Amino acid sequence: MNRGPLIHSVDDARRLARRRVPRMVFDFVDGAAGDESLSMLNRHALRRIRLLPRVLADVEARDLRTPLLGMTMDLPFGFAPMGMCNLAWPGADMMLARAARRRGVPLCTATAASTSLEEMHRHSGGRAWFQLYAGLAEEFTMELVRRARDAGYRVLVLTADVPVLAWRRRDERNGFKVPFRMGLKQLADFAARPRWSLAVAAAGVARPMNYATSESGRDFVRAESRAADMRFLRRLRDRWPGKLLVKGVMSADDALRIRDAGADGVYVSNHGGRQLNSAPPAIQALPGIRRAVGGGYPLVFDSGIRSGEDVVKALACGADYVMVGRPLLFAIGAAAEKGLVRIVDILAEEVSLTLALTGLRRVADISANILAPEANHG
Repeated sequence: MNRGPLIHSVDDARRLARRRVPRMVFDFVDGAAGDESLSMLNRHALRRIRLLPRVLADVEARDLRTPLLGMTMDLPFGFAPMGMCNLAWPGADMMLARAARRRGVPLCTATAASTSLEEMHRHSGGRAWFQLYAGLAEEFTMELVRRARDAGYRVLVLTADVPVLAWRRRDERNGFKVPFRMGLKQLADFAARPRWSLAVAAAGVARPMNYATSESGRDFVRAESRAADMRFLRRLRDRWPGKLLVKGVMSADDALRIRDAGADGVYVSNHGGRQLNSAPPAIQALPGIRRAVGGGYPLVFDSGIRSGEDVVKALACGADYVMVGRPLLFAIGAAAEKGLVRIVDILAEEVSLTLALTGLRRVADISANILAPEANHG
């Protein structure tokens, strides 16, 4: 069934996904840490930011192309790293890779992806970045770095904000484990979503393929420590020949240390509210980090993005580029690849319309000047 036309917003996609995929899987995608207040605050803080309409400006022929790290992206937003995407719907990773290739945007392949990093790079047409967790066995970590280099990846993203995995209450209540541990509760949950269950039965249960294909044969342990320190960052900088970003940064002081250690950019994020629940909204941290690192240092942003207007707001607050996470998996859960195509189209059109309504023609012209002065921007 083609549900794409029923999707007119990220909220629509989320509502449809909730009906279509098992509760355990939906909660894994939708859930956050603790009481999930930070996940809500991320969205609320973005909604509080108001943009200043401008009139009598020539806003025809708008240009969404965005320069970043010596490359040009066709849209000002890409696809954030997300593990085990094939849980949302079988083949989700390949859907994301095809969409990245078709729309000319980066796709951040996760360490715990359901598809090997080599396949993701190939099917994305070389658009994929690789997201690395540290704190794993050194041999395995550096094997992943070598594989990414040999596969042709140009950008490595070190995720630094998961020294330990935060408490995810929904996952605990649902008995979510990787691999799945099936009991009566899980069987009833899957049986209530027969379309998803039949698709999974035909395709096979998702598993973290970068582990399964490793030379060390390392098993994926979701709760294991992924702690990194500055010494690891410097070693990684020495070994990685391409562009290096550090993800999960919320402190201006940390951003400066990371910049001074040789990273090519900072990825401002609170992990979508999935780590320290008492952290501030990521959009509130962004302007201070921009002031600290200066105007020419690349900043990527995610956390709480739910519309094209949110993308523009993040760019106006200091980001050079924006990544989108949950909305993509909501769309895939709602309507598979047609849903993904639909939500990317919606986000791109919302960015374009927001440019026009703020008197701009190019993403490159977005600045703090379009922020309404009376608004609280953190």
